[in-house]
Amino acid sequence: MRPRSLALAAAFAVLPLSAVSLGVTTAQAAPTPNAAAPRVSLPETVTPAVARSEKKGDVPADQQLSVAVSLKLRDTAGLDRFLAAVATPGTPEYGHYLTPQQFTERFGPTRAAVDQVKAYLAAQGLTVSGVSDNRQVVDARGTAEQIAKAFGTHESAYLDPQQQRTFFANDAAASVPADLAAVVQGISGLNNHTVRTTRNVKPSAPAAPNAAAAAPSGFGPTQYDGAYNLDKNGADGTGVTVALWEFDGYSANNLKTYDSQYGLTGPAVTTVSVDGANYDSAPGEGQGEVELDSEIVRGVAPKATQLVYEAPNSDQGEIDMAAKIVADNRASVISISWGSCEPDTTASSMTAVDNSFKQAAAQGISIFSASGDDGSRDCTRSTSGSTVKAVDFPASSPHQTGVGGTNLKVSGTAYSSESAWSTAGGGVSTVFGKPGWQTGTGISGTMRTVPDVSSNADPASGFAIYTVGGWQVYGGTSAAAPLWSGYAAQFNQKAKAASKPVLGEASPKLYAVANSTAYGSAFHDVTTGKNQDFTTKAGYDQVTGWGSPIADALTTALLGGTTPPPSGGCTAAQLVGNGGFETGTAAPWTASSGVVDNSTGEAARSGSWKAWLDGYGSAHTDTLAQTVTVPAGCKATLSFWVHIDTAESGSTAYDKLTVQAGSTTLATLSNANAATGFVQKSFDLSAFAGQTVTIKFTGTEDSSLKTSFVIDDAAVDVS
Repeated sequence: MRPRSLALAAAFAVLPLSAVSLGVTTAQAAPTPNAAAPRVSLPETVTPAVARSEKKGDVPADQQLSVAVSLKLRDTAGLDRFLAAVATPGTPEYGHYLTPQQFTERFGPTRAAVDQVKAYLAAQGLTVSGVSDNRQVVDARGTAEQIAKAFGTHESAYLDPQQQRTFFANDAAASVPADLAAVVQGISGLNNHTVRTTRNVKPSAPAAPNAAAAAPSGFGPTQYDGAYNLDKNGADGTGVTVALWEFDGYSANNLKTYDSQYGLTGPAVTTVSVDGANYDSAPGEGQGEVELDSEIVRGVAPKATQLVYEAPNSDQGEIDMAAKIVADNRASVISISWGSCEPDTTASSMTAVDNSFKQAAAQGISIFSASGDDGSRDCTRSTSGSTVKAVDFPASSPHQTGVGGTNLKVSGTAYSSESAWSTAGGGVSTVFGKPGWQTGTGISGTMRTVPDVSSNADPASGFAIYTVGGWQVYGGTSAAAPLWSGYAAQFNQKAKAASKPVLGEASPKLYAVANSTAYGSAFHDVTTGKNQDFTTKAGYDQVTGWGSPIADALTTALLGGTTPPPSGGCTAAQLVGNGGFETGTAAPWTASSGVVDNSTGEAARSGSWKAWLDGYGSAHTDTLAQTVTVPAGCKATLSFWVHIDTAESGSTAYDKLTVQAGSTTLATLSNANAATGFVQKSFDLSAFAGQTVTIKFTGTEDSSLKTSFVIDDAAVDVS
């Protein structure tokens, strides 16, 4: 038999975070609900802060905790195909978005899966406190002892030495019975270390006591609307709803003062509570963030309806907010100005949020997220520290648009020049593979890069904001994200008037414009400045993305359908995300359980991870697939390295590996092709230019004598 699956391998991978490795002997392993029942470890459910913190003892057994159990989506390969098609002009699916009900019935967890999870939680003594309308999240609460029993872990108290704060966390990966593992994506709420912080730069000094009576300084709507041609778009957001993603509250009077100062009128802002949160009666330190977001959206799209979703600042709160916004389906735009650095956040929680973002894309909802204010080292103010290159989540999700920061200079109300803001967030994700649409000049590698676009964020060229009773100047990518969200509201109004689809998932369409002849007229390409590790350059860069908007021309390009690059004018790029599998997760591949693997039974060609299909010595089928979009006019080549290791003999093909592009079979390999070491295979995909196609590997093994098909370093190169 082949070695244990990825899920079990991951459990051993987190052993350095356990109580034993930390030298703590007081904690006892939590008993399993049924010692005879096999359990499966859930990868990436331990906060990385555990490894860098000091254990102080056990969480009291009777302490109440609340968790979010995230369920897996169904037919993820089909969902990826739909998302690519619905965003691609010319496809039958283009612009034909799903309702929440349609999404859930096609791709969401089944009712039976939800009932299975609820029954298990109840059997462990936990109280189910809610199920999201999209069936992706089951919330439950109980004592620390009950939580430990249900998820096969132990809750301990820790001290974070860098932040000098205490927190609780599970010592090792959570686990569930094997039958439940088929439907459970992850468990969040087992720690309270990760919190979302604002992505704004506050003024250096508090407002003076009489600031409310003083004239505002900094950019007002006339300046930023004029600089980016937002005032030439002929739209004010009428009929469009924008959701603001918040972990604090606001004062309605402050928003009214802003409106009055600039002569803005529009629908009153409304709060939507998530998990009982409502901070408006006593806003906290994040009040300025909420009011910044609302006032910038108002300045760009004054007639848009604003819904302020307020959630507890926790993993569970973030997951529940994402699920609620997409299930409500009241907004066509979401603006996010809060985040956490990837290395300080569990991949399990990020995946749960990203699953709701996939639903948003399927429903035609645009999401814009601030890329962060600590440059290419997003963990500077958190546990991982300033030496780690890192990006911000949710800006790193491949199903939203990450917004970076610039320093904008104007001449009156006209655009003058723009350079990169030196601490604008940007870099390379270590969690998410590069999506198929992320191509173009300046883009390389196999992982998702951030940001996608940018706009003014430098506090030196900041925005006039009325908050906490006074006028202040705010900067940060927290200002850039709502500016782009306001633009999306304008666009959706224009699209409706033209009987065209809403913007929906913006990045595929923005990249299509950037890779077309319209780029120079639709974007300000920012080519001066840098952050710590990346420098601006012509085209795309990891500081400002494709640049800032020239709103009227960008709208024209998006509404008209962009012109693909002419033959011979293709931009060289590599389309496959996570081709070396070194993220330790399958995404953006879809794969059978255990296929993406780092065990020592079969070696990787490079790094330590690879895709290992079959090798069981019994009747078995494994699959590995990823959808890519081959630009029109491009020559495309699929390449990968494969090692076939078999216990079969002779030339009869008992066990087979089929390689397909869509419905076209490119090759069939078998045990008869077994060889020592890896062999590279290449296939011409030029026939798929201008199309979205799924690359799929299917390994089929008969009932005896194992054959392993090991794949590594896959790529689709276009030129």
